[in-house]
Amino acid sequence: MEAIFQNFSNLTWQQVVMWAIGGILIYLAIKKDMEPSLLLPMGFGAILVNIPMSGAVTQIIDGAKEIGVLNVLFDGGIANELFPLLLFIGIGAMIDFEPLLTNPKLMLFGAAAQFGIFATLVGASLLGFPLKDAASIAIIGAADGPTSIFVANYLHSNFLGPIIIAAYSYMALVPIVQPPIIKLLTTKKERRIRMEYTGSSVNQTTKILFPIIVTVIAGVFAPRSVALVGFLMFGNLIRECGVLGSLSETAQKVLANLITLLLGLTVAANMQAESFLTLRTLMILALGLFAFVFDTAGGVIFGKIINLFTKKKVNPMIGAAGISAFPMASRVVHKMGLAEDKTNHLLMHAAGANVAGQIASVIAGGVLLSLIVK
Repeated sequence: MEAIFQNFSNLTWQQVVMWAIGGILIYLAIKKDMEPSLLLPMGFGAILVNIPMSGAVTQIIDGAKEIGVLNVLFDGGIANELFPLLLFIGIGAMIDFEPLLTNPKLMLFGAAAQFGIFATLVGASLLGFPLKDAASIAIIGAADGPTSIFVANYLHSNFLGPIIIAAYSYMALVPIVQPPIIKLLTTKKERRIRMEYTGSSVNQTTKILFPIIVTVIAGVFAPRSVALVGFLMFGNLIRECGVLGSLSETAQKVLANLITLLLGLTVAANMQAESFLTLRTLMILALGLFAFVFDTAGGVIFGKIINLFTKKKVNPMIGAAGISAFPMASRVVHKMGLAEDKTNHLLMHAAGANVAGQIASVIAGGVLLSLIVK
């Protein structure tokens, strides 16, 4: 009984706040259906690691070090980048690059929508963050959780927990954050621009060669992106090769879901109150939002610039789909297009920009690593 009362005496208000944060994440996962496969285990994990003397995390008890199971999972799955890379195989198996291969020019929108990453890198550095932390924060703008985990862990960032929370939260908030930005930057006339989709004539050979060629090109220009791009493209090759249907389905469902579940629980090891509830955490969340907003704006503005020089206009809204949040961003653009004109279907064009953003975000992560890691 005395041990129980002693445990309660060790409880701090910061830990109670983390319980509340964990509860909010669980609420958003269940009630609002926001990335439930990740936010729910992350929320539960935040509660788990903030119970006084929790055996889930490594701690010193009576002078002896007790290894927590979450730290074991962290060392075995995140510290060595295993979980994010395995997740990329599942994501690659989910992606259909056909809309992009039908209109390769959409790759430019994926590149333009990475502007916020590099703007945030500068901003975070000016605010006093070490370069490795500034780069890890900046990649939040890609709205690509696995890339954020990979970059932040590779650079040994001190803020892995807040960075992952921000990355996945903004991914989930795409339908809320993006529409106001798009409307602010476009006119009604621009949002009503029609883009016809004539169908696809992409053959299987092209689909098979595409992931191989992308991996080679990315490896030549940004060698440190090879692990990220390579695993993503390998997953896509499994999908498109035509002889590994059961493995493709396993990668898309069983592998992706299992790794996402383990990621959510494991990152909670970095959500202990004493290290999470700081002014720096609030700054990271704000900078992550800044990166996300400017990535969206960069894609839209690029579309407007393109229209200054071409006769065949593009709907600048598809630029917002150039971020990596697949397929949420393309669905947002499609829905906004239908709201302006019920006969204007932008889904395939937006999907092309969206998968281009998936490639561009992992290359951007590799570029950051190449710039910082000597």
